[in-house]
Amino acid sequence: MNPSPRYSRISLLLACGLAFAACSSSDSASDQPVSTESPTTVAQTTTTLAADSDACENAPRNPFFADSPAPIGHIDASQSNGSPTAGPRDSTQTLTPADLQYVHLGPGHAGLAISSKYPDGSRVIWSNGADRISKIDAKTFELLAELPRPDKELLSSDEADANIALMDQQSGSELALTGLGFGAKYLLGLTGIYYALDVDNTLFIGGEDSVLAYQDQTVGDPRSPIVLRDEWKRPAEITGGFVGVNMTFDGKLVVVTDEGWIVVLDRDFSDYVAIALPGQEAATAHNAEVVASGVTLASASWVRNSIAVDDQGGIYAVSLNEMHKVVWDGIKLSTSPADGAWSAPYSNSAGKGSGATPALMGYCDDRFVVITDGDEQMNVVLFWRDGVPQGWEQIEGTLSPQIAGQALVTMGDPKLTAVQSEQGVVVGGYGALVVNNDSPTIPDGYPAKAARLLVSYSGADPAFAPHGMQKFAWDPIARVFESAWINQQASSANAVPLVSLGSNTLYTVGGRDGKWALEGIDWTTGESVLTWITGSSRYNTVFAGLFIDDEGHILHGTAFGMVRYPAS
Repeated sequence: MNPSPRYSRISLLLACGLAFAACSSSDSASDQPVSTESPTTVAQTTTTLAADSDACENAPRNPFFADSPAPIGHIDASQSNGSPTAGPRDSTQTLTPADLQYVHLGPGHAGLAISSKYPDGSRVIWSNGADRISKIDAKTFELLAELPRPDKELLSSDEADANIALMDQQSGSELALTGLGFGAKYLLGLTGIYYALDVDNTLFIGGEDSVLAYQDQTVGDPRSPIVLRDEWKRPAEITGGFVGVNMTFDGKLVVVTDEGWIVVLDRDFSDYVAIALPGQEAATAHNAEVVASGVTLASASWVRNSIAVDDQGGIYAVSLNEMHKVVWDGIKLSTSPADGAWSAPYSNSAGKGSGATPALMGYCDDRFVVITDGDEQMNVVLFWRDGVPQGWEQIEGTLSPQIAGQALVTMGDPKLTAVQSEQGVVVGGYGALVVNNDSPTIPDGYPAKAARLLVSYSGADPAFAPHGMQKFAWDPIARVFESAWINQQASSANAVPLVSLGSNTLYTVGGRDGKWALEGIDWTTGESVLTWITGSSRYNTVFAGLFIDDEGHILHGTAFGMVRYPAS
């Protein structure tokens, strides 16, 4: 059985564009620019962390994940999109193909996972794409093995190169329409976005009705062919399709369905425990109404994001109107407040819920879970992770005392009235960042509801390149959460950014003077500290996440493969 295409974030964006589903969008997806002001960086507050130790800033490592810098799509069990590994900065240059390592993998490789070391000391990079699962040597970047997906024809490197050459020759409306066609051809129906790689080098991928486990045919041999080890099929009493994968700190898989079931599953698929989220009884009817209305299910299902897991048994899931903490004690799951579980409402005026996978923030005194809410103009919302502190008073304008902070996303534009996200919040220390992914204009004749697809293949074009990112920060002394800085010039076209606490730098990929570029932004000030222009559409992220290896190289999936940058 194939992993489900329904829940892919890329499939969602394409469904918005190609099927004209009513998906989240902002006013910037119109003929008006994101901001009428000149691009600028605005430093608004200075926030001092209560504790600056690595243990307080960095997410704890799950010992059952692969012992590597990137065992899961959002870097760690906390889903932080943050890493302690230092990457490059303080550099501006134009890179040539000789400066980069690139491997053809076909379309749709939005995520990757780096393995633990094999007996010979080597590592591999796993990646699951639209037509194949691939394994790459982490040192040489050599392709080691591929497993075609059932009923998929592999895209050749020659065809991919021809597509890249075509896009590099085009601009404006011509490029936008080419991208629309490529989206329909290569990305619609993309499968298996959520995954986790364990310490035994088994890659688990969540499907619609099953969880699939892939591994080396010969254990311990990095050059071994890839095989499907096993498939766990969802029992009938658990309803909905799987939309997220993570792992507990005692070595169990955790998956969640779009109808609100949390499942803790043995990694050998021998046993499982399941529980329904509070309010789950409304999920089946809600999802049926979404489908009947013609809206893509992945854009508005009762649960539509993955889950975060902490090192004390907490599992964090966001449903249509509420944020939930479920507690795992090694034997059973609980939604009871007596066991430390809670559910808290958040604002959802647009009616589709949060578009963000919950991310954990803080590992010492103040501990939170972070999402964006479901308002047309979204807020970044902090929830107290371990219960409401004694004496805490509910913040005016919020829906629950569980909310520790709620900050409106403006991108520095006082005229902005709508902005939403389908990405997780990037968390580093007590900072939380969101980016603008909406094209400022739509070309004549282009379907308006496909506006978000404009940034996929044409996101570096000056006509369509989105600009703007906003960081918020928690002040543990004043106990307030507010905007720290806004950078209106930086472009993060379609990538899921990464923050390196080791180099205090946020990395993303966007447009720079009409060319694709790796960008680095100082995490403290919001100022640009790195611009590496790559130029070609070959290095476009196409909604992929950024990762960093243990030598400090940034790497990510591209339109038809994977690229790795120099360490400095």
